[in-house]
Amino acid sequence: MHAKDILIDGFSRIREEVHATVEGLGPDELSARPSPDTNSIAWLVWHLTRVQDDHMADAFGLEQVWLSQDWEKRFGLDLPRRDTGYGHSPAKVARVRVGSGELLTGYYDAVHEQSLGALRGLAAKDLERVVDERWDPPVTLGVRLVSVLSDDLQHIGQAAYLRGLLQSAAA
Repeated sequence: MHAKDILIDGFSRIREEVHATVEGLGPDELSARPSPDTNSIAWLVWHLTRVQDDHMADAFGLEQVWLSQDWEKRFGLDLPRRDTGYGHSPAKVARVRVGSGELLTGYYDAVHEQSLGALRGLAAKDLERVVDERWDPPVTLGVRLVSVLSDDLQHIGQAAYLRGLLQSAAA
């Protein structure tokens, strides 16, 4: 098994969990927050998708799906165009509201397809390419991909946990 196959499997698992977490929830459940200082499922899924979109596009020299496929307009959020959610205050988290789970999964699926396309073309030597020199040591493509994978898995885990809390409270 090649490294790219492991990465493709990892990113595909995120997609499965995004769908499982969002499926069947309405706008109120997606936007529910256990307290004013916590994130909602909508924000968590939007954020993990924005991070993947932003970081993968940058690493592979692609356009962000958010902008190139008009997802920014479809979401209609009162946020800067390239915002990924990093460092959001509770007030900004509250701005991320969606009319349906299909909007979240549709955007995720579009980002996932672009990510898989980029990953399928990887050669082992590509993973050593430096993609960000602002860090010490500089960040290689391999490190960036694992970082995105880790961040996304953490956030979808948080969203799945929140779904469980909401369902438990409703029962």
